[in-house]
Order: sequence, then structure tokens, then C-alpha cells
Amino acid sequence: MFVQDSGKTIAWDVDDVLNDLMRAWFEHCWMRSHPDCSLGYDQISENPPDALLGISSAEYLASLDGFRLSESARTMLPIPEVLAWFRQYGKYYRHLALTAVPLRAASVSAAWVMRHFGSWIRSFHLVPSPRQGERIPDYDQTKKDFLRWWGKVDILIDDNPANVAAARSLGIQTILVSRPWNQGKRTLAQTLDFLTELIRHPTVNDKLKEEVDT
Repeated sequence: MFVQDSGKTIAWDVDDVLNDLMRAWFEHCWMRSHPDCSLGYDQISENPPDALLGISSAEYLASLDGFRLSESARTMLPIPEVLAWFRQYGKYYRHLALTAVPLRAASVSAAWVMRHFGSWIRSFHLVPSPRQGERIPDYDQTKKDFLRWWGKVDILIDDNPANVAAARSLGIQTILVSRPWNQGKRTLAQTLDFLTELIRHPTVNDKLKEEVDT
């Protein structure tokens, strides 16, 4: 039995949570221009991976930003399991997107989110990832700053351990999506199963919270 309105709001990171941006960039951009690279996606143990790739941070960001603005990024598909979950269970939560893309790519990211998840995600929020030469108003420097100001998020889903730890310090329940560059213990399927279970049982016990919030 499902609670029609769980009363909870989920903030979703976009890249590497709703989509597979790093994999797409690595396999369709980096590997094509560096066919001699011996690194595989599953070996990307750091994010950003510039040191692993033997390039500067500026080179990596230029390549990634170029991909973000490409047709390949615009037509990138959502992770199928996530989209399927939204179609079945998305109505039981309120949702917002919270991303840290550079300002120059924000319109592409927002359009992508609204195109694929707009039936459920009704607002798009940006903490701009800084880029050299950009001067913009500095409202929030981190996702933690935004979450503190917004004050209405119950659950943050992100692939960045620092964002997860920061949100947890605000009393927000967190789920770290497992990726090669983090220590997430839950598979994507387990993450989605937890969200479904939370609909059935809104008062999740502390033990289950601890298992998920790691």
C-alpha cells in the first residue's frame, strides 16, 4: 500500500545520477580522441579525473564543457532504471534538480531535465561550477549553501561524497549513488528500492537510514 503524498521533497543531482554523463563523455569524447588510453570507465577512481588522464584541470574542463554543449549531450538518454522509477513512483514525492554545471551549459542541462523528467521535476536549481574568466553573482558557493537557504529538501541524491556529507550535516537524509569515484555501497537499483520502500513506510527506522546514508 502506498501513501499518496509522502510529504517529502527529493533533490536530484543531474549528471551521473539522472544520466551517465561521465561515461558518455569518457567513451564518446575522450576515448575517440585518445584511442591509446588504457584506462576504462570503471577505473575512474577520482572525479575530476584529470590526474588519472595525465592532463591539466583546464584541459579536462574544456573537454567536458565541449561535450556538455554538443549534440551528443543534448540527445543523451536518461538512465533507464531511473526513468522507469519516476514513471511508476515519481508522483509520490515532490522533486527538484540541483546541479553544479557551469553557467554556459546550464540551459542545456535544464532543457534536458525538463524534456525527460519535467512531468515530475518541476524546478531546476543551479550552483554554477566556476570557470576562468566568468564573473557572476555569488549567491551560493556550494550545494550546502543552497540547501540551507532553500530549506525544503528532505532527501538529497548525489554522486559526490562531499555534497552528501554537507547535506547530512544540515539534517537532510542522503543517498550516495555508487560510482567508480566514490565509496557508495548501494547500487542504483537498491537506491530506487529504498525510495519505494519509503513510500510504503514513511517512518523509516534509524538503522535503515544509517545503511542508506553511507
